[in-house]
Amino acid sequence: MTDIEIARSIKMRRITEIGEEIGIREDNLEPYGHYMAKIPLDIMRKEGKRGKLILVTAITATKAGIGKTTVSVGLALGLNRIGKKAIVALREPSLGPCFGMKGGAAGGGYAQVVPMEKINLHFTGDFHAVTSAHNMIAAMLDNYIYQHRDGGCALKQVLWKRVLDVNDRSLRNIITGLGNTTDGIPAQAGFDITPASEIMAILCLASDLDDMRRRIGNILLGYTAEGMPFTVDNLGITGAVVALLIDAIKPNLVQTTEGTPAIIHGGPFANIAHGCNSVIATQTALALADYVVTEAGFGADLGAEKFYDIKCRKSGLQPSLTILVATLNGLKMHGGTELARIKEPDSEGVRKGLANLDRHIANIQSFGQRVVVCFNRFASDTEDEISIVREHCEAMGVDFAINNAYNEGGEGAAELAHTVVRNIEEKESEQLRYAYSDDMPLAEKVITVAKKIYGAGNVTFSGKAMKQFANAERLGFGHFPVCIAKTQYSFSQDQKAYGAPSGFDFDIKDVVINAGAEMIVAIAGSIIRMPGLPKEPQALHIDVIDGEIEGLS
Repeated sequence: MTDIEIARSIKMRRITEIGEEIGIREDNLEPYGHYMAKIPLDIMRKEGKRGKLILVTAITATKAGIGKTTVSVGLALGLNRIGKKAIVALREPSLGPCFGMKGGAAGGGYAQVVPMEKINLHFTGDFHAVTSAHNMIAAMLDNYIYQHRDGGCALKQVLWKRVLDVNDRSLRNIITGLGNTTDGIPAQAGFDITPASEIMAILCLASDLDDMRRRIGNILLGYTAEGMPFTVDNLGITGAVVALLIDAIKPNLVQTTEGTPAIIHGGPFANIAHGCNSVIATQTALALADYVVTEAGFGADLGAEKFYDIKCRKSGLQPSLTILVATLNGLKMHGGTELARIKEPDSEGVRKGLANLDRHIANIQSFGQRVVVCFNRFASDTEDEISIVREHCEAMGVDFAINNAYNEGGEGAAELAHTVVRNIEEKESEQLRYAYSDDMPLAEKVITVAKKIYGAGNVTFSGKAMKQFANAERLGFGHFPVCIAKTQYSFSQDQKAYGAPSGFDFDIKDVVINAGAEMIVAIAGSIIRMPGLPKEPQALHIDVIDGEIEGLS
Protein backbone atom coordinates (compact mmCIF):
# COMPACT_ATOMS: atom_id res chain seq x y z
CA MET A 1 0.00 0.00 0.00
CA THR A 2 1.05 3.61 -0.50
CA ASP A 3 1.71 5.90 2.46
CA ILE A 4 -1.63 7.62 2.08
CA GLU A 5 -3.47 4.27 1.81
CA ILE A 6 -1.78 3.05 5.00
CA ALA A 7 -2.61 6.30 6.78
CA ARG A 8 -6.23 6.06 5.67
CA SER A 9 -6.49 2.47 6.90
CA ILE A 10 -5.60 3.47 10.48
CA LYS A 11 -8.47 3.72 12.94
CA MET A 12 -7.62 6.93 14.74
CA ARG A 13 -8.45 7.64 18.37
CA ARG A 14 -10.23 10.81 19.41
CA ILE A 15 -7.71 13.53 20.18
CA THR A 16 -9.23 13.97 23.63
CA GLU A 17 -8.19 10.37 24.43
CA ILE A 18 -4.63 11.10 23.29
CA GLY A 19 -4.57 14.20 25.49
CA GLU A 20 -5.92 12.37 28.55
CA GLU A 21 -3.24 9.71 28.09
CA ILE A 22 -0.46 12.29 28.59
CA GLY A 23 -2.20 14.26 31.30
CA ILE A 24 -4.01 16.99 29.35
CA ARG A 25 -7.64 17.26 30.36
CA GLU A 26 -10.28 17.52 27.65
CA ASP A 27 -11.23 21.05 28.71
CA ASN A 28 -7.60 22.14 28.25
CA LEU A 29 -7.46 21.12 24.59
CA GLU A 30 -8.66 23.26 21.69
CA PRO A 31 -9.89 20.66 19.15
CA TYR A 32 -9.63 21.15 15.40
CA GLY A 33 -12.08 18.43 14.46
CA HIS A 34 -11.92 14.97 16.07
CA TYR A 35 -8.21 14.18 15.59
CA MET A 36 -6.20 17.39 15.97
CA ALA A 37 -5.98 19.96 18.75
CA LYS A 38 -4.05 22.96 20.02
CA ILE A 39 -2.28 22.65 23.38
CA PRO A 40 -2.36 25.66 25.76
CA LEU A 41 1.01 27.28 26.46
CA ASP A 42 0.89 26.74 30.22
CA ILE A 43 1.24 22.96 29.78
CA MET A 44 4.96 23.36 29.06
CA ARG A 45 5.41 24.80 32.56
CA LYS A 46 3.92 21.69 34.17
CA GLU A 47 5.95 20.83 37.25
CA GLY A 48 7.60 17.46 37.69
CA LYS A 49 10.34 15.34 36.20
CA ARG A 50 11.40 16.38 32.70
CA GLY A 51 11.82 13.82 29.96
CA LYS A 52 14.99 12.81 28.13
CA LEU A 53 15.50 14.60 24.80
CA ILE A 54 16.66 12.57 21.80
CA LEU A 55 17.70 14.32 18.57
CA VAL A 56 17.35 12.50 15.24
CA THR A 57 19.61 13.74 12.45
CA ALA A 58 21.13 12.11 9.36
CA ILE A 59 23.98 11.74 6.94
CA THR A 60 24.02 14.25 4.08
CA ALA A 61 20.75 14.19 2.16
CA THR A 62 20.57 12.48 -1.23
CA LYS A 63 17.93 12.12 -3.91
CA ALA A 64 17.82 8.42 -2.97
CA GLY A 65 16.21 9.38 0.36
CA ILE A 66 17.18 8.94 4.00
CA GLY A 67 13.87 8.77 5.94
CA LYS A 68 14.68 10.81 9.03
CA THR A 69 11.03 11.58 9.88
CA THR A 70 10.10 7.91 9.47
CA VAL A 71 12.87 7.02 11.93
CA SER A 72 11.74 9.73 14.38
CA VAL A 73 8.15 8.50 14.37
CA GLY A 74 9.30 4.88 14.38
CA LEU A 75 11.53 5.42 17.41
CA ALA A 76 8.65 6.96 19.35
CA LEU A 77 6.53 3.93 18.40
CA GLY A 78 9.33 1.59 19.43
CA LEU A 79 9.83 3.31 22.80
CA ASN A 80 6.13 3.09 23.57
CA ARG A 81 6.14 -0.55 22.41
CA ILE A 82 8.82 -1.44 24.97
CA GLY A 83 6.89 0.24 27.75
CA LYS A 84 8.35 3.76 27.78
CA LYS A 85 6.24 6.93 27.75
CA ALA A 86 7.40 8.71 24.60
CA ILE A 87 6.25 11.61 22.42
CA VAL A 88 7.58 12.57 19.00
CA ALA A 89 7.93 16.33 18.39
CA LEU A 90 8.21 17.29 14.72
CA ARG A 91 8.08 20.23 12.34
CA GLU A 92 5.04 20.97 10.20
CA PRO A 93 5.24 20.22 6.46
CA SER A 94 5.41 23.05 3.93
CA LEU A 95 3.06 23.16 0.94
CA GLY A 96 6.01 24.07 -1.28
CA PRO A 97 7.71 20.65 -1.15
CA CYS A 98 4.36 18.82 -0.86
CA PHE A 99 3.38 20.04 -4.32
CA GLY A 100 6.94 20.40 -5.60
CA MET A 101 9.76 17.86 -5.54
CA LYS A 102 9.73 16.17 -2.14
CA GLY A 103 6.12 15.24 -1.42
CA GLY A 104 4.71 15.05 2.10
CA ALA A 105 6.58 15.14 5.40
CA ALA A 106 4.56 13.07 7.84
CA GLY A 107 6.75 9.95 7.91
CA GLY A 108 6.07 6.86 5.86
CA GLY A 109 4.61 3.36 5.83
CA TYR A 110 3.52 2.25 9.29
CA ALA A 111 5.56 5.02 10.97
CA GLN A 112 3.47 8.09 10.20
CA VAL A 113 1.66 10.86 11.99
CA VAL A 114 -2.03 11.10 11.19
CA PRO A 115 -4.35 12.44 9.84
CA MET A 116 -1.68 12.56 7.14
CA GLU A 117 -3.61 14.57 4.53
CA LYS A 118 -4.55 17.35 6.94
CA ILE A 119 -1.06 17.55 8.45
CA ASN A 120 0.53 17.78 5.00
CA LEU A 121 -1.92 20.40 3.75
CA HIS A 122 -3.53 23.21 5.76
CA PHE A 123 -3.31 21.48 9.20
CA THR A 124 -4.39 24.00 11.88
CA GLY A 125 -3.46 27.05 9.81
CA ASP A 126 -0.10 27.86 11.42
CA PHE A 127 1.71 28.33 8.10
CA HIS A 128 -1.06 30.58 6.83
CA ALA A 129 -0.87 32.66 10.01
CA VAL A 130 2.89 33.09 9.56
CA THR A 131 2.41 34.03 5.90
CA SER A 132 -0.31 36.54 6.77
CA ALA A 133 1.65 38.10 9.64
CA HIS A 134 4.78 38.44 7.52
CA ASN A 135 2.95 39.97 4.56
CA MET A 136 0.93 42.32 6.76
CA ILE A 137 4.25 43.80 7.91
CA ALA A 138 5.24 44.21 4.25
CA ALA A 139 1.93 45.92 3.40
CA MET A 140 2.13 48.22 6.42
CA LEU A 141 5.73 49.09 5.60
CA ASP A 142 4.88 49.93 1.99
CA ASN A 143 1.97 52.05 3.21
CA TYR A 144 4.24 53.87 5.67
CA ILE A 145 6.69 54.68 2.88
CA TYR A 146 3.84 55.79 0.58
CA GLN A 147 2.14 57.96 3.19
CA HIS A 148 5.41 59.61 4.25
CA ARG A 149 6.90 59.98 0.78
CA ASP A 150 6.81 63.76 0.99
CA GLY A 151 7.36 64.14 4.72
CA GLY A 152 11.05 63.42 4.99
CA CYS A 153 10.49 60.06 6.70
CA ALA A 154 11.43 57.81 3.76
CA LEU A 155 13.69 54.83 4.44
CA LYS A 156 17.14 54.77 2.88
CA GLN A 157 17.04 50.98 2.61
CA VAL A 158 14.23 48.41 2.89
CA LEU A 159 15.20 44.87 3.93
CA TRP A 160 11.80 43.17 4.32
CA LYS A 161 10.56 40.85 1.53
CA ARG A 162 7.25 39.05 1.23
CA VAL A 163 6.70 35.30 1.63
CA LEU A 164 4.44 32.62 0.16
CA ASP A 165 4.27 28.90 0.97
CA VAL A 166 4.71 27.74 -2.61
CA ASN A 167 7.72 27.03 -4.81
CA ASP A 168 7.73 29.86 -7.36
CA ARG A 169 10.99 31.00 -8.97
CA SER A 170 9.20 33.84 -10.79
CA LEU A 171 8.63 35.62 -7.48
CA ARG A 172 12.27 35.72 -6.38
CA ASN A 173 12.83 39.16 -7.87
CA ILE A 174 9.91 41.44 -8.73
CA ILE A 175 8.92 45.09 -9.05
CA THR A 176 6.04 46.35 -6.90
CA GLY A 177 4.03 49.56 -7.04
CA LEU A 178 3.62 49.80 -10.83
CA GLY A 179 0.62 51.62 -12.29
CA ASN A 180 -0.93 54.86 -11.12
CA THR A 181 0.62 56.98 -8.37
CA THR A 182 -2.14 55.73 -6.06
CA ASP A 183 -0.90 52.16 -6.61
CA GLY A 184 2.24 52.67 -4.55
CA ILE A 185 5.85 53.58 -5.14
CA PRO A 186 7.73 51.40 -7.65
CA ALA A 187 10.40 49.36 -5.88
CA GLN A 188 12.48 46.26 -6.40
CA ALA A 189 11.17 43.49 -4.14
CA GLY A 190 10.85 39.72 -3.94
CA PHE A 191 9.43 36.69 -2.16
CA ASP A 192 10.97 34.01 0.04
CA ILE A 193 9.15 30.79 0.88
CA THR A 194 7.25 30.89 4.20
CA PRO A 195 9.63 28.48 6.03
CA ALA A 196 12.39 31.09 5.47
CA SER A 197 10.33 33.86 7.10
CA GLU A 198 11.80 35.48 10.17
CA ILE A 199 8.31 35.22 11.66
CA MET A 200 8.61 31.43 11.35
CA ALA A 201 12.00 31.50 13.08
CA ILE A 202 10.58 33.68 15.85
CA LEU A 203 7.60 31.36 16.31
CA CYS A 204 10.02 28.45 16.71
CA LEU A 205 12.54 30.17 18.99
CA ALA A 206 10.21 32.15 21.27
CA SER A 207 9.88 30.87 24.83
CA ASP A 208 6.35 32.21 25.32
CA LEU A 209 3.87 34.82 24.08
CA ASP A 210 5.67 37.77 25.69
CA ASP A 211 8.99 36.67 24.22
CA MET A 212 7.37 36.37 20.78
CA ARG A 213 6.00 39.93 21.12
CA ARG A 214 9.44 41.25 22.08
CA ARG A 215 11.12 39.50 19.17
CA ILE A 216 8.53 40.64 16.61
CA GLY A 217 8.92 44.24 17.77
CA ASN A 218 12.69 43.98 17.21
CA ILE A 219 12.46 42.79 13.58
CA LEU A 220 14.73 44.97 11.45
CA LEU A 221 12.79 46.26 8.42
CA GLY A 222 15.30 48.76 7.04
CA TYR A 223 17.34 51.87 7.75
CA THR A 224 16.36 55.52 7.97
CA ALA A 225 18.11 58.29 6.04
CA GLU A 226 20.35 58.76 9.11
CA GLY A 227 21.34 55.08 9.08
CA MET A 228 19.27 54.22 12.14
CA PRO A 229 17.43 50.87 12.33
CA PHE A 230 13.70 50.89 11.57
CA THR A 231 11.79 48.07 13.27
CA VAL A 232 8.28 46.67 13.61
CA ASP A 233 8.02 48.56 16.90
CA ASN A 234 8.87 51.76 15.00
CA LEU A 235 6.11 50.90 12.53
CA GLY A 236 3.72 50.60 15.48
CA ILE A 237 2.07 47.29 14.53
CA THR A 238 3.67 44.77 16.91
CA GLY A 239 0.38 44.08 18.66
CA ALA A 240 -1.45 43.53 15.36
CA VAL A 241 1.16 41.00 14.24
CA VAL A 242 0.94 39.16 17.57
CA ALA A 243 -2.86 39.04 17.16
CA LEU A 244 -2.44 37.10 13.91
CA LEU A 245 -0.20 34.57 15.67
CA ILE A 246 -2.16 34.14 18.91
CA ASP A 247 -3.29 30.64 17.94
CA ALA A 248 -0.30 29.71 15.80
CA ILE A 249 2.06 29.92 18.80
CA LYS A 250 0.22 27.03 20.48
CA PRO A 251 1.65 23.59 19.58
CA ASN A 252 -0.48 20.99 17.80
CA LEU A 253 -1.36 17.56 19.20
CA VAL A 254 -1.99 14.65 16.81
CA GLN A 255 -1.21 10.93 16.90
CA THR A 256 0.89 8.27 15.20
CA THR A 257 -0.25 5.26 13.22
CA GLU A 258 -0.26 3.34 16.52
CA GLY A 259 -2.29 5.93 18.41
CA THR A 260 0.58 7.40 20.43
CA PRO A 261 0.95 11.17 20.96
CA ALA A 262 2.77 13.45 18.53
CA ILE A 263 3.31 17.21 18.86
CA ILE A 264 3.89 19.05 15.57
CA HIS A 265 4.70 22.74 15.46
CA GLY A 266 6.64 25.18 13.29
CA GLY A 267 8.39 24.44 10.03
CA PRO A 268 11.64 26.24 9.12
CA PHE A 269 13.82 24.49 6.51
CA ALA A 270 17.37 23.61 7.58
CA ASN A 271 19.07 24.56 4.30
CA ILE A 272 17.76 28.16 4.38
CA ALA A 273 16.70 28.59 8.04
CA HIS A 274 17.43 26.87 11.37
CA GLY A 275 15.51 23.65 10.63
CA CYS A 276 13.98 22.77 14.02
CA ASN A 277 10.48 22.56 15.45
CA SER A 278 9.45 25.09 18.09
CA VAL A 279 11.08 25.41 21.49
CA ILE A 280 7.56 25.59 22.95
CA ALA A 281 6.58 22.24 21.39
CA THR A 282 9.78 20.55 22.58
CA GLN A 283 9.42 21.94 26.12
CA THR A 284 5.75 20.90 26.18
CA ALA A 285 6.65 17.35 25.16
CA LEU A 286 9.39 17.19 27.79
CA ALA A 287 6.81 18.11 30.45
CA LEU A 288 4.53 15.27 29.36
CA ALA A 289 6.76 12.28 28.54
CA ASP A 290 9.77 10.34 29.78
CA TYR A 291 11.38 10.37 26.32
CA VAL A 292 10.95 13.02 23.61
CA VAL A 293 12.10 12.33 20.07
CA THR A 294 12.67 15.34 17.85
CA GLU A 295 14.44 15.89 14.56
CA ALA A 296 16.45 18.58 12.81
CA GLY A 297 16.21 19.03 9.06
CA PHE A 298 18.49 17.51 6.40
CA GLY A 299 21.98 16.29 7.34
CA ALA A 300 23.75 16.85 10.66
CA ASP A 301 25.95 19.56 9.11
CA LEU A 302 22.82 21.70 8.73
CA GLY A 303 20.02 20.63 11.08
CA ALA A 304 22.00 19.23 14.00
CA GLU A 305 24.56 22.04 14.05
CA LYS A 306 21.76 24.62 14.12
CA PHE A 307 19.83 22.60 16.70
CA TYR A 308 22.84 22.73 19.04
CA ASP A 309 24.27 26.16 18.22
CA ILE A 310 20.98 28.07 17.86
CA LYS A 311 18.00 26.26 19.41
CA CYS A 312 19.78 24.70 22.40
CA ARG A 313 22.02 27.73 22.99
CA LYS A 314 18.95 30.00 23.16
CA SER A 315 16.62 27.68 25.09
CA GLY A 316 18.92 25.74 27.41
CA LEU A 317 17.80 22.39 25.97
CA GLN A 318 20.26 19.52 26.42
CA PRO A 319 19.86 16.36 24.30
CA SER A 320 20.63 13.12 26.10
CA LEU A 321 21.52 11.38 22.83
CA THR A 322 21.79 12.03 19.09
CA ILE A 323 20.77 9.45 16.50
CA LEU A 324 22.44 9.57 13.09
CA VAL A 325 20.27 8.02 10.37
CA ALA A 326 21.94 6.30 7.42
CA THR A 327 20.73 4.22 4.49
CA LEU A 328 22.53 2.00 2.02
CA ASN A 329 21.19 4.07 -0.87
CA GLY A 330 22.45 7.26 0.70
CA LEU A 331 25.88 5.80 1.45
CA LYS A 332 26.15 4.44 -2.09
CA MET A 333 25.42 7.84 -3.59
CA HIS A 334 28.12 9.37 -1.40
CA GLY A 335 30.39 6.55 -2.51
CA GLY A 336 29.94 7.32 -6.20
CA THR A 337 27.19 4.87 -7.21
CA GLU A 338 24.98 6.24 -9.97
CA LEU A 339 21.37 6.93 -9.00
CA ALA A 340 20.11 4.59 -11.74
CA ARG A 341 22.03 1.69 -10.09
CA ILE A 342 21.34 2.65 -6.51
CA LYS A 343 19.23 -0.43 -5.69
CA GLU A 344 21.82 -2.86 -7.07
CA PRO A 345 24.43 -4.38 -4.71
CA ASP A 346 27.59 -2.25 -4.57
CA SER A 347 29.78 -3.04 -1.58
CA GLU A 348 32.57 -0.77 -2.77
CA GLY A 349 30.15 2.16 -3.07
CA VAL A 350 28.96 1.54 0.50
CA ARG A 351 32.53 1.46 1.82
CA LYS A 352 33.47 4.69 0.06
CA GLY A 353 30.27 6.36 1.30
CA LEU A 354 31.19 5.65 4.92
CA ALA A 355 33.45 8.71 4.83
CA ASN A 356 30.31 10.85 4.91
CA LEU A 357 28.98 8.92 7.90
CA ASP A 358 32.30 9.22 9.72
CA ARG A 359 32.49 12.99 9.39
CA HIS A 360 28.96 13.40 10.74
CA ILE A 361 29.77 11.14 13.69
CA ALA A 362 32.90 13.15 14.48
CA ASN A 363 31.00 16.43 14.17
CA ILE A 364 28.22 15.31 16.51
CA GLN A 365 30.73 13.99 19.04
CA SER A 366 32.55 17.36 18.94
CA PHE A 367 29.44 18.87 20.54
CA GLY A 368 29.75 16.37 23.42
CA GLN A 369 26.97 14.16 22.14
CA ARG A 370 26.72 10.40 22.44
CA VAL A 371 25.84 8.95 19.03
CA VAL A 372 23.84 5.93 17.91
CA VAL A 373 23.78 5.09 14.20
CA CYS A 374 20.33 4.09 13.04
CA PHE A 375 20.25 2.09 9.83
CA ASN A 376 16.95 2.83 8.09
CA ARG A 377 16.18 -0.34 6.18
CA PHE A 378 14.82 -0.39 2.60
CA ALA A 379 13.41 -3.44 0.80
CA SER A 380 16.34 -3.64 -1.64
CA ASP A 381 19.02 -3.78 1.09
CA THR A 382 21.23 -6.87 1.28
CA GLU A 383 22.52 -8.47 4.48
CA ASP A 384 26.12 -8.36 3.24
CA GLU A 385 25.97 -4.61 2.70
CA ILE A 386 24.25 -4.01 6.04
CA SER A 387 27.04 -5.98 7.72
CA ILE A 388 29.62 -3.61 6.21
CA VAL A 389 27.98 -0.66 7.95
CA ARG A 390 27.40 -2.54 11.22
CA GLU A 391 31.02 -3.73 11.44
CA HIS A 392 32.30 -0.26 10.60
CA CYS A 393 30.28 1.31 13.41
CA GLU A 394 31.42 -1.36 15.86
CA ALA A 395 35.04 -0.64 14.93
CA MET A 396 34.41 3.05 15.66
CA GLY A 397 32.86 2.26 19.04
CA VAL A 398 29.44 3.58 18.03
CA ASP A 399 26.29 1.54 18.62
CA PHE A 400 24.33 0.46 15.54
CA ALA A 401 20.66 -0.47 15.31
CA ILE A 402 18.30 -1.29 12.45
CA ASN A 403 15.00 0.52 12.01
CA ASN A 404 12.27 -1.32 10.10
CA ALA A 405 9.36 0.77 11.33
CA TYR A 406 8.29 1.62 7.79
CA ASN A 407 7.15 -1.98 7.29
CA GLU A 408 6.53 -3.11 10.87
CA GLY A 409 5.62 -0.03 12.91
CA GLY A 410 6.74 0.00 16.54
CA GLU A 411 7.81 -3.64 16.47
CA GLY A 412 10.26 -2.82 13.68
CA ALA A 413 11.83 -0.08 15.83
CA ALA A 414 12.08 -2.09 19.07
CA GLU A 415 15.78 -2.86 18.55
CA LEU A 416 16.49 0.83 18.05
CA ALA A 417 14.42 1.76 21.11
CA HIS A 418 16.27 -0.70 23.35
CA THR A 419 19.63 0.57 22.04
CA VAL A 420 18.66 4.19 22.71
CA VAL A 421 17.43 3.50 26.26
CA ARG A 422 20.52 1.47 27.09
CA ASN A 423 22.87 4.20 25.83
CA ILE A 424 21.08 6.90 27.81
CA GLU A 425 21.03 4.78 30.98
CA GLU A 426 24.71 3.86 30.64
CA LYS A 427 25.99 7.38 29.94
CA GLU A 428 24.09 10.39 28.69
CA SER A 429 25.68 12.98 26.44
CA GLU A 430 27.97 15.52 28.05
CA GLN A 431 27.03 19.18 28.52
CA LEU A 432 26.76 20.71 25.05
CA ARG A 433 29.93 22.20 23.64
CA TYR A 434 29.02 24.79 21.03
CA ALA A 435 31.02 25.23 17.84
CA TYR A 436 31.81 28.86 18.70
CA SER A 437 31.45 31.32 21.56
CA ASP A 438 28.93 34.17 21.72
CA ASP A 439 31.65 36.84 21.80
CA MET A 440 33.42 35.65 18.66
CA PRO A 441 33.09 38.11 15.69
CA LEU A 442 30.28 37.13 13.31
CA ALA A 443 32.53 36.42 10.32
CA GLU A 444 34.74 34.27 12.56
CA LYS A 445 31.69 32.26 13.66
CA VAL A 446 30.89 31.49 10.02
CA ILE A 447 34.51 30.55 9.32
CA THR A 448 34.53 28.24 12.35
CA VAL A 449 31.41 26.35 11.24
CA ALA A 450 32.57 26.18 7.62
CA LYS A 451 35.98 24.79 8.52
CA LYS A 452 35.20 22.75 11.64
CA ILE A 453 31.85 21.22 10.59
CA TYR A 454 31.87 21.35 6.77
CA GLY A 455 35.59 20.83 6.12
CA ALA A 456 36.11 24.01 4.10
CA GLY A 457 39.57 25.35 3.33
CA ASN A 458 39.26 29.00 2.37
CA VAL A 459 36.18 31.03 3.42
CA THR A 460 35.49 34.28 1.57
CA PHE A 461 32.89 37.02 2.01
CA SER A 462 31.43 39.44 -0.51
CA GLY A 463 31.61 43.15 0.19
CA LYS A 464 27.85 43.12 0.72
CA ALA A 465 28.15 40.38 3.34
CA MET A 466 30.93 42.19 5.22
CA LYS A 467 28.88 45.39 5.24
CA GLN A 468 25.96 43.51 6.80
CA PHE A 469 28.25 41.94 9.42
CA ALA A 470 29.50 45.44 10.27
CA ASN A 471 25.92 46.73 10.52
CA ALA A 472 24.94 43.84 12.78
CA GLU A 473 27.85 44.42 15.12
CA ARG A 474 27.27 48.20 15.10
CA LEU A 475 23.68 47.60 16.18
CA GLY A 476 24.71 45.31 19.04
CA PHE A 477 23.91 41.97 17.38
CA GLY A 478 27.46 40.62 17.33
CA HIS A 479 26.66 38.06 20.04
CA PHE A 480 23.97 36.37 17.90
CA PRO A 481 24.55 32.84 16.59
CA VAL A 482 24.96 32.35 12.84
CA CYS A 483 22.60 30.36 10.63
CA ILE A 484 24.33 29.30 7.41
CA ALA A 485 22.11 28.77 4.38
CA LYS A 486 23.66 26.30 1.94
CA THR A 487 22.82 23.27 -0.18
CA GLN A 488 21.59 20.22 1.72
CA TYR A 489 23.22 17.78 -0.71
CA SER A 490 26.85 18.31 0.27
CA PHE A 491 29.11 19.45 3.08
CA SER A 492 30.27 22.09 0.61
CA GLN A 493 28.29 24.70 -1.35
CA ASP A 494 28.50 22.46 -4.45
CA GLN A 495 25.46 20.16 -4.38
CA LYS A 496 27.26 17.59 -6.55
CA ALA A 497 30.25 17.22 -4.21
CA TYR A 498 29.15 13.99 -2.52
CA GLY A 499 30.99 12.08 0.17
CA ALA A 500 33.21 14.03 2.55
CA PRO A 501 34.89 16.80 0.52
CA SER A 502 37.49 18.96 2.27
CA GLY A 503 39.71 21.94 1.58
CA PHE A 504 37.13 23.52 -0.73
CA ASP A 505 36.42 27.23 -1.15
CA PHE A 506 33.33 28.43 0.72
CA ASP A 507 31.79 31.73 -0.34
CA ILE A 508 29.31 33.86 1.62
CA LYS A 509 27.54 36.11 -0.87
CA ASP A 510 24.99 37.80 1.40
CA VAL A 511 23.95 38.19 5.02
CA VAL A 512 20.46 38.72 6.48
CA ILE A 513 20.09 40.24 9.95
CA ASN A 514 17.26 38.52 11.84
CA ALA A 515 17.16 40.90 14.79
CA GLY A 516 13.88 39.42 16.06
CA ALA A 517 14.86 35.79 15.71
CA GLU A 518 18.23 36.81 17.17
CA MET A 519 20.41 35.11 14.60
CA ILE A 520 22.44 36.17 11.58
CA VAL A 521 21.72 34.27 8.34
CA ALA A 522 24.78 33.86 6.09
CA ILE A 523 23.92 32.81 2.53
CA ALA A 524 26.50 30.55 0.89
CA GLY A 525 27.06 29.93 -2.81
CA SER A 526 24.00 29.82 -5.03
CA ILE A 527 21.47 28.84 -2.35
CA ILE A 528 18.11 30.59 -2.73
CA ARG A 529 15.32 31.21 -0.22
CA MET A 530 12.49 30.71 -2.72
CA PRO A 531 12.69 27.26 -4.36
CA GLY A 532 11.55 26.60 -7.91
CA LEU A 533 9.46 23.72 -9.22
CA PRO A 534 10.98 20.66 -10.96
CA LYS A 535 10.09 19.60 -14.48
CA GLU A 536 7.51 17.17 -13.08
CA PRO A 537 6.12 18.62 -9.83
CA GLN A 538 4.39 16.35 -7.33
CA ALA A 539 1.25 18.44 -7.93
CA LEU A 540 0.79 16.57 -11.23
CA HIS A 541 0.01 13.41 -9.23
CA ILE A 542 -2.29 14.91 -6.57
CA ASP A 543 -6.06 14.75 -7.06
CA VAL A 544 -9.36 14.26 -5.27
CA ILE A 545 -11.06 11.01 -6.27
CA ASP A 546 -14.43 10.02 -4.80
CA GLY A 547 -13.96 12.67 -2.15
CA GLU A 548 -10.51 11.37 -1.05
CA ILE A 549 -7.15 13.09 -1.63
CA GLU A 550 -4.74 10.94 -3.62
CA GLY A 551 -1.10 11.40 -4.58
CA LEU A 552 0.35 12.72 -1.32
CA SER A 553 3.38 10.69 -0.29
